[in-house]
Amino acid sequence: GEAGGVITVPESVEFEQVARLKEWRGKRDAKAAASALGELERAAIEDRNIMEASIACAKAGVTTGEWGATLREVFGEYRAPTGVGKTPASGEVTLDDLRAKVKAASGKLGRTLTFLVGKPGLDGHSNGAEQIAVRARDIGMDVVYEGIRLTPAEIVDAAQAQNAHVIGLSILSGSHVPLVRDVMALMRERGMDAVPVIVGGIIPEADENILRQVGVARIYTPKDFQLNEIMGDIVELAGGVSL
Repeated sequence: GEAGGVITVPESVEFEQVARLKEWRGKRDAKAAASALGELERAAIEDRNIMEASIACAKAGVTTGEWGATLREVFGEYRAPTGVGKTPASGEVTLDDLRAKVKAASGKLGRTLTFLVGKPGLDGHSNGAEQIAVRARDIGMDVVYEGIRLTPAEIVDAAQAQNAHVIGLSILSGSHVPLVRDVMALMRERGMDAVPVIVGGIIPEADENILRQVGVARIYTPKDFQLNEIMGDIVELAGGVSL
C-alpha cells in the first residue's frame, strides 16, 4: 500500500464492533440466550459433550465471547508455555559486558533489575517477545513474561506486583496506539509514571510520534534487530528508576 504495506487499525473499529454486539444482543431473545448458556454450563460441569449445547447457543444468538466466558468459568483459562523457561542460556562471550552492566544497575537499584515483557491484545505472534525475554534473562535480569493475549490491566497488575523497573510491550496486531495508551493511562492511575515503557512492533513513523507523546521511552521496529543494543537501552532506562 501507500504506507509501505503497514496496516494500522483505526481506533474506531473497537467501538463500532462493541456497538454492533450491543445491537445484536438487544434484538435477540434474551431468555433463550440465557437458557442456552445455562445448558452449556451444565454440560461442561457434568463433563458431557458440549457440541449440542454449543449449537443451541449459536441458534439462540449467543456471542462467541459469551460462549467462551461461560466455559472459562468452568474450566479456567489455558496459558500455553511461553518457551522462555526451557530455552538454554546463550553462551555468547559478547554478553559479558551486558551482564556486568545489569549487575551494576541491580546494585544501584538495590535488587535484581526486573524487566516485564507484555503481549497485549489479540496478537499471538510471540517469537520476538520471547527472544527479548530470553536475552534479558541470559544477561541476568529478572524477567516477567506471562504469555500472549493479555489485557492492559493484567500487564499493569503484573508490573506493579513484581515491581518492574522497565516494561516492554510487543504488539504486532496494528493496535499499538490504543493498547499502549491504555497501559500508560493505567500506570498513571497507579502512580507508576516513573517506570519506563518500551514498545516493539510494526509501527509506522507517524504512530511512533503518537507513542512518544503518551510517554513511551523507546520504540523498536523490524529494523532494530540488534538484541544487545536493546538490552543496553533497558539497562540504561532502569538506571534512572527509583521505586
